[in-house]
Amino acid sequence: MNQISIPRCDTPLPRKGIFRVLICRPNHRLGNTVLLTPLISELERHYKGAEIDVISEGGIAKEIFASFFSVQNVYCLPKRGFKHPFPFLRLIRRVRETQYDLIIDPCIGSGFSRALTRLLRGTYKLGFSDDPKRSGLTHAAPTIVAGQHMAKRPVNLLRWALALETTYHDSMPTLDIRLTDLEVDSGRRAINQLLSESRQTTSPPVVGVFANATGDKRYPMSWWREFIDTFKLLSPTASIVELIPMHGRSMLGAEWPAYYSSDIRRMGAVMASVDLMITADCGVMHLAVASRTATIGMFCVTDASVYAPYGQGNYPLRTPGLTARQVACRVVENYSQLLGRETDVPIPTRHDDFSVRQASTP
Repeated sequence: MNQISIPRCDTPLPRKGIFRVLICRPNHRLGNTVLLTPLISELERHYKGAEIDVISEGGIAKEIFASFFSVQNVYCLPKRGFKHPFPFLRLIRRVRETQYDLIIDPCIGSGFSRALTRLLRGTYKLGFSDDPKRSGLTHAAPTIVAGQHMAKRPVNLLRWALALETTYHDSMPTLDIRLTDLEVDSGRRAINQLLSESRQTTSPPVVGVFANATGDKRYPMSWWREFIDTFKLLSPTASIVELIPMHGRSMLGAEWPAYYSSDIRRMGAVMASVDLMITADCGVMHLAVASRTATIGMFCVTDASVYAPYGQGNYPLRTPGLTARQVACRVVENYSQLLGRETDVPIPTRHDDFSVRQASTP
């Protein structure tokens, strides 16, 4: 990234005396919740020993932060809270009983998040605003501080408020839901049981596929079948497991061994036990990254610079203008060592007239 001139924080947050922290992110989406984990890591780095509370929406956040030692309370507002005014107001009143040392609104442009931040009690209030006097914040960071990536914005916000010398050029905390050893072991056993009951092997590489996404981000079943045909041709030793969406229906015609759970952490544990996750841009993509497994996220409509999986082993793949066969080839090219691809199976270029039915297998 090119060097950007960022205004410094005139009155930095104190480095000591911050013990009670609240992150105000009232959102029910899986991805947006997982994207908060780098901020918590950054808070733990600078305010060791502090206790962190989170305001979210729905129940997902309690699952995501279940193993975070620094996170004490996760306040889950009811979805569409204004349709449930009494539970909503009771919970807000409960949160207002605490005088926080620091409240962080990590969002850009969320009126609801900012309204809650104004309402709640905090010595310091931190967020993004290009109009500091009307922001209701003690520390209003110009939006230029944010940067592109959604997970990195809150980290840049905190680093700005602490007047650290650099933001973009420092290494960033990765997404991480901090699966326990017991959870990972359970996920590994679930994968082994699925593969032992099919004709596939439990030896690497085991590839997880999540074929669902919202709206235009979803690839059709025919696209996935063409993708997997090509992928299996180029990586014949790979075993495939489908991860089933929350609605409980296979997106691949129930052709592969599959795992389903409505429990977010169990899904993460199973994904942690595969060698590679392949998914479209969605919340499960972020969950896979946060489960510390190599993840390739495919982007057909959304901006990869905002939501791309980052960190070692993760890769964003922009698919506009590519066929499913060409996308499969790109995946195998990028993960050829992990997939153990046979060298005598040719990988076609973008413009090749390639037919998986005519190519010969080794």
